[in-house]
Amino acid sequence: MKKKILITGALGQLGRAVKKEYEGEADFVLTDMVEGEGVRLLDISDMEKLNRAFDEEGPDIVINCAAFTNVDGCEKEEDKAFVANAIGPRNLAIMSEKYGAKLVHISTDYVFNGNADHPLIETDKPDPVSAYGRTKLAGEQFVEWFSTRFFILRTAWLYGEGKNFVRTMLSLSETHDEVSVVSDQLGTPTSATELARMIHFLEPTENYGLFHATCEGDTNWADFTEEIFAQKGIKTRVNHVTSEEYKRMNPASADRPHYSILEDRMIKLTSDFRMKDWKEALKDYLGRED
Repeated sequence: MKKKILITGALGQLGRAVKKEYEGEADFVLTDMVEGEGVRLLDISDMEKLNRAFDEEGPDIVINCAAFTNVDGCEKEEDKAFVANAIGPRNLAIMSEKYGAKLVHISTDYVFNGNADHPLIETDKPDPVSAYGRTKLAGEQFVEWFSTRFFILRTAWLYGEGKNFVRTMLSLSETHDEVSVVSDQLGTPTSATELARMIHFLEPTENYGLFHATCEGDTNWADFTEEIFAQKGIKTRVNHVTSEEYKRMNPASADRPHYSILEDRMIKLTSDFRMKDWKEALKDYLGRED
């Protein structure tokens, strides 16, 4: 008998990747804040509607890919972000516990202040400095408080099927001879396909808890862009600029972490699973995009 997986945020980059990863071995309950493509409308911040959905579907696994990820928007509407990024996961944790479902919850590097000088591990103390980071950390805490069979995966610089940095840079290269990209923010580009693979690896186990989940290696946004262009044979020039220079050009943008390199320490110490190097994962992604 196939297991039943409820995916929230099913129309997003990770939601689509998770569905592809599990295709053929699971029955899906696909949900999002909008309907379409076989996706059911479900607001996870509404406990009554969520309870009804669990009662009707009885999922074995819940994979929460839903979030308010617009960093600038979170600064302007922190209460709205809290509802999506904290209350929603809280409700999922309560319902998952009630119905005996495993819960996979996705979090972010933004729970840290971005000022580290070493790859961050799961036991490093969170210190969010943005509304997005604060609300995502609250979501983590609620999951830990209200459920017992959970996996929290912190990821960063995610790209997949949908609007993302890689596609934005490729689009700009079609109309620009040069682009200006920040070079003093460090992190690891992470493919949604690779993150879905890690979810699929962890979910059947009882290796519960908090995990960092990024591809191997690290870079900055400007070098990332140059690698994208190099792999596609694009000649557009990349101008390296500082965060301060970028802020002057785009004053409405919220501050981003200067250091977002996460070390996948827990998965390495508790299993033989490894995510791909970011350049290799990017090559796979660009190959699929052709």
